[in-house]
Amino acid sequence: MKLSKVKSPDTYFILSSIIVLMAILTWIIPAGNFDTTILNGREVVVGNSYHEVESNPQNLYDVLLAPVQGFIDAALIIGMILFVGGAFGVFQKTGAVDSAIMSVTKLHGKSKIFKTLLIPILVIVFSLSGSIWGMSEEIIPFVLFFVPLALMLGYDTITGVAIPFLGAGVGFAGACLNPFTIGIAQGIADLPLFSGIEYRFVIWIIVTSVAIFYITRYAAKVKKNPEISITYEADKKKRAALNTADLENYEGMTKQHRNVMIAFVIGMIILIYGVLVHDWFIKEITALFIFMGISVAVAGRLSVKEVTGSFIQGAKDLVGTALIIAFARGILVIAVDGNIIDTILYHLSSVVEDFHPVVSGQAMFVVQSLINFFVPSGSGQAALTMPIMAPLADLVGVTRQTAVLAFQFGDGFTNMIIPTSAVTMGVLTLADIPWDKWAKWLLPLEIILFVIGLLLLIPPYFLNW
Repeated sequence: MKLSKVKSPDTYFILSSIIVLMAILTWIIPAGNFDTTILNGREVVVGNSYHEVESNPQNLYDVLLAPVQGFIDAALIIGMILFVGGAFGVFQKTGAVDSAIMSVTKLHGKSKIFKTLLIPILVIVFSLSGSIWGMSEEIIPFVLFFVPLALMLGYDTITGVAIPFLGAGVGFAGACLNPFTIGIAQGIADLPLFSGIEYRFVIWIIVTSVAIFYITRYAAKVKKNPEISITYEADKKKRAALNTADLENYEGMTKQHRNVMIAFVIGMIILIYGVLVHDWFIKEITALFIFMGISVAVAGRLSVKEVTGSFIQGAKDLVGTALIIAFARGILVIAVDGNIIDTILYHLSSVVEDFHPVVSGQAMFVVQSLINFFVPSGSGQAALTMPIMAPLADLVGVTRQTAVLAFQFGDGFTNMIIPTSAVTMGVLTLADIPWDKWAKWLLPLEIILFVIGLLLLIPPYFLNW
């Protein structure tokens, strides 16, 4: 079961247009910077240190260089995607992926309870992963499994992406213990680590429930009428490549396939352990997937020729994804080189001062959402904005805990839709979903989550949370 290799040219055009637009903005927006200092080993900005600097407007030459520099800046995640693609190519070659998907499909057709609870349970699992240990880049390989699974179950590509990606996304946004957002932000704001967890747990339940309702409702509609899917035409081609004819004669996983799946599951357990206990990041995760590729090859009794061939093919299938990530990062290259990010932050943060404390907290959420377009990194955005937002919260009567929550919402909710996020663009190109179609489908949920975020920022003021 393979995903379509055809990548929509619309995505390249959209990202290229944004790069050009960003270059134009560097001619309009004054250049400026905050001073920085080192706090707990991390570079953070110094509050009230904004000053204008010599402008550096980006020209055509800079625009052409941006995707190249973007490729360099995103080399780690691009490398991870290519190696993960290679490892998954080996995984597919064993036949265990097809077998596992057919097993789930047959059980889905036989058990009404399993059919009803499958999507909610899976979304909760991924949401917990995003909430507890900040699952983000790690979600990418799951798309390779869940898209064909969704198609076999009668859903569409959107559903296959939404289960792991939106699940982890809302968990990340409504996190209770995420070390990459809450941990860093609270450390900069001088708050006890992971304090306020009780209210955050309530938030997690609410946003995860909303995501489950949105996904299951859409999946039910698509199953009833596949033609309403925005990926209907592309999905017809993908379904033609699935082994649906073998489903009736499928008798269950073989011992060899079970061994492969055991090797894969052990690899996932090691991944979670490494991230939680040893702070593994992209390099370590990539190395683990290389090891997993070797492990499943041994368990699946593949020959050397089969291993190398399937690894190369798997990596080759994701070259388009790597290029999309390079273009997306190129947008940030233009903004950084043009020295306009700090200027935007400075002027947006000054708006917060003019409102009632409740509205100020909500305004922080809006500001963080806008900044996230330029800094789509939880830890990076915390280091950039929290040194400003934390003392600003004191001045406007907002608790620092609320300022952290506003950052958490602003960083998390928009991560699932902004084209500057390497993870978002990687997931979409991997599933062959044009960004504009995804944005159109996701926008209603984004609006709902945005409104919920605004409402959830009201109780902390009255509870002095």
